[in-house]
Amino acid sequence: MFEAWFSSAPWWAWLGFHLLVVVMLALDLGFFNRKAHAPSLRESAGWSIAWVLLSLAFNGVVWQAMGGVKAAEFFTAYILEKSLSVDNLFVFALLFTAFQVPVRNQHRILYWGVLGAMALRAVMIAAGITLLNRFSWMIILFGAFLVYTGIKMLVRRERQADDPRRGGLARAFRRVVPYDPEGGYEHFRVIREHRGYATPMLLLLVIVEATDLLFAVDSIPAVLSVTRDPFLAYTSNIFAILGLRSLYFLLVRMMDRFHLLKVGLAVILTFVGAKMCLEKQVAIPILVSLSLITLVLAACVIGSLARPRAQGGTP
Repeated sequence: MFEAWFSSAPWWAWLGFHLLVVVMLALDLGFFNRKAHAPSLRESAGWSIAWVLLSLAFNGVVWQAMGGVKAAEFFTAYILEKSLSVDNLFVFALLFTAFQVPVRNQHRILYWGVLGAMALRAVMIAAGITLLNRFSWMIILFGAFLVYTGIKMLVRRERQADDPRRGGLARAFRRVVPYDPEGGYEHFRVIREHRGYATPMLLLLVIVEATDLLFAVDSIPAVLSVTRDPFLAYTSNIFAILGLRSLYFLLVRMMDRFHLLKVGLAVILTFVGAKMCLEKQVAIPILVSLSLITLVLAACVIGSLARPRAQGGTP
């Protein structure tokens, strides 16, 4: 399944990318965030900008090494995945609120969640590309699924979310794994009377990873509608999710202000799904896709800020 990966870029490009990621994550958690704390607005903004600049610098390397078209594919996939991932932040905020996680411990949970997401995305991108290469009709199936998801997101109404602590996944986890509900959010495991118990922190991490899997089912086909290059699809995806932790703390206090974002994401998913379905009939240039995605996102952000949602209203 991974054969095409090593033909899309030389081994040193893959190695260099992962070394860069490892170094940045080590600096993030091992140096700047070694002690659990609540990130300030300034700190979150600084890290968010740093990740965006690093992604743009990497895109510049792609431009020099692979050409303008490949660079445009990387940037479009990055913007697409970043915008779709922002929707995850709303869910993460609900999870942290439900579990009553102290702000100082949220960063560590998101950190480990990102590491799990990296491995998950690699497998899903490889599987998606393999399916599209072997079964050409799969592109219509992927596209139809994205159109369905976009329309469903556009017409559905918000409802009160179920308590994730009492959901099926949480119940199954507590049945299988020895669990201490008072274990806190400092460690994944605690020792009680010479026996190890999972903590709420570990349970929440499992739920976060499962949530990311559900979101990836939408976002991975969307990214593959932009590029089938494994190197570009994977690196753009990873760069997009790496900055989510700092972006979460930057936006968590004003998420409700971007009430039109879901409408924009629905339009984007519908567009990329239709693009996949009609790929053989209509060839849409990558710059057209990039321009449309950027315009939709900009319009939703500006519209949300210009017309704030009334208190208690629905999106």
